[in-house]
Amino acid sequence: MSEKLPQQPQNEEVDLGQLFNAIGRLFEKLFAFIGSIFKGIFSAIIYTIKPLIDYFKIVVGVVIIAIVLGVIFEKSKEPLYLSSMVVETHFDSKYQLVRDIDYFNALAKSNSGSELSKIFEIDESFASKLKGFELEPGPVTQNDLFVEYDEYLKSIDTSLVEQLTYESYVNNRDVLSGSIYTITAYAYEQDIFHKLNEGFRKTFENEFSKHQKQIRDSLVAIERLTLTTELSRLDSIQNTYLEVLKNESKNRDISFGLTAGIPLQEEKSITKEYDLFLKEQEIRRSLNNINKSTAEKDTYFDIVSNFDRLGSKDKGVTQRYFILFPVIAIILILVFFLAVKAFKFIKEYE
Repeated sequence: MSEKLPQQPQNEEVDLGQLFNAIGRLFEKLFAFIGSIFKGIFSAIIYTIKPLIDYFKIVVGVVIIAIVLGVIFEKSKEPLYLSSMVVETHFDSKYQLVRDIDYFNALAKSNSGSELSKIFEIDESFASKLKGFELEPGPVTQNDLFVEYDEYLKSIDTSLVEQLTYESYVNNRDVLSGSIYTITAYAYEQDIFHKLNEGFRKTFENEFSKHQKQIRDSLVAIERLTLTTELSRLDSIQNTYLEVLKNESKNRDISFGLTAGIPLQEEKSITKEYDLFLKEQEIRRSLNNINKSTAEKDTYFDIVSNFDRLGSKDKGVTQRYFILFPVIAIILILVFFLAVKAFKFIKEYE
């Protein structure tokens, strides 16, 4: 019995050693698997671009020809112009704006110049030159995002506030989150952009935004009436206290003979009059805030910056054909050689 007891720790050490060896082999297999993935990706990349090296002279010749063709095509093609307008939407007119931008693009793509001419109230020859529109949110600053985030928190349930951080709000922000938008118009005519304002005005002044403005105006009228009524009552009460003070002033000699200072009743009247004065100032500030907010937001949209009278030439990558043609040529070369190798592999496979 005493001879078997010392062998128990030795067996435990053997079991632990086998466990560590198994864990080590597992990690070796894991690292080998990850390495094989990276090696496979690297091999695939090298295998893909290998034809560019093997047939370097042919590739260079094709690229030069593609550049020349791109330059010729770009010179012969009708130039595309663009101009941008930054607007701030009110009364939820942004929803109609997003919808109408898609509608305008569909009309431009289908060459519906007659419909576009009716919308923008321009000649059909100009409307047919419109290529499309692009809508982007902003521009907004970091401070604008903070204000927007604070307003959003006030509009949702308090139980959800802790679950929505500022970072998650910014990351999940979409085109309808803000109220400032950049509208970029593309056309094959340089001096058409300043004629598009009428069409966008009708976009912002839609039935829904008009209804929202009517609701706002009704609520403002009710609140303004309530404040003016309360202000009128305060004026009446103030006049009453002034009469009281005048009456007390006439009896000051009698009150002064009975007491050593200002009468207590007069002191209370002055205190109440001061409280009424503070209340009056508070109501007047509320009225001023209402008038200010109404004046600042009394239109369906505000133009931050308008379309330029003359658009600038679009120099984006999609219009630089001397760059696009070589890139497309290289892609076609790679696809061709990969297809040849795949066909050869399938043909020789047994």
